[in-house]
Amino acid sequence: MKILVIEDDHEAAAYQQKAFAEAGHTAHLAADGETGFALADSGDYDVLVVDRMLPKRDGISVIEALRSGGNETPVLILSALGEVDDRVAGLRAGGDDYLTKPYAFSELLARVEVLNRRSSAKDVETVYRVGDLELDRLAHSVSRAGIEIALQPREFHLLEYLMRHAGQVVTRTMLLENVWDYHFDPQTNVIDVHVSRLRGKIEKDFDGPVLHTVRGAGYVLKASD
Repeated sequence: MKILVIEDDHEAAAYQQKAFAEAGHTAHLAADGETGFALADSGDYDVLVVDRMLPKRDGISVIEALRSGGNETPVLILSALGEVDDRVAGLRAGGDDYLTKPYAFSELLARVEVLNRRSSAKDVETVYRVGDLELDRLAHSVSRAGIEIALQPREFHLLEYLMRHAGQVVTRTMLLENVWDYHFDPQTNVIDVHVSRLRGKIEKDFDGPVLHTVRGAGYVLKASD
């Protein structure tokens, strides 16, 4: 499970990150609301753990902005504000669960795992389409203009991630973390090599490019004009 912890108390955040890791999960940290919103909005997280009182942007605002933008990632609000009105406000803003501080990590972990199970049980999109390019997750097949395209497993995973974020700029860091599961820069051209191979397969002999390089930023998958 991949978790984003938005918490400005560095000691508390580091404790959660370590404890989640010991439980077999990966936790990324954000120390303020603006950073947390940007990561939550652009990354693939299974659950968000959000404090309410944050610098730059409060937790309620972060959750409301995510929900208004269509982001349905489950959110557990973890806050010292524990009055009934506080909990109601958090849930009405789009939070899925509310846990007050101080807390036992075993309970936090259990609640996060429950949110993840509920989310995983929902119907998920299995077919992605960008213009005449189609990827079927269940059939593990890719086609363009009705013509089947054979991809290697890593190429398929790369394309699936790009199609899930169609129209959005996907950074190299996002690809390293979500396609290769690297949480560091390996200082290799592995991304360039795979993008080049993928581009050749989904664009050669077809009508127009769909995988575009955004100089200095990353890549974006979008239909040809």
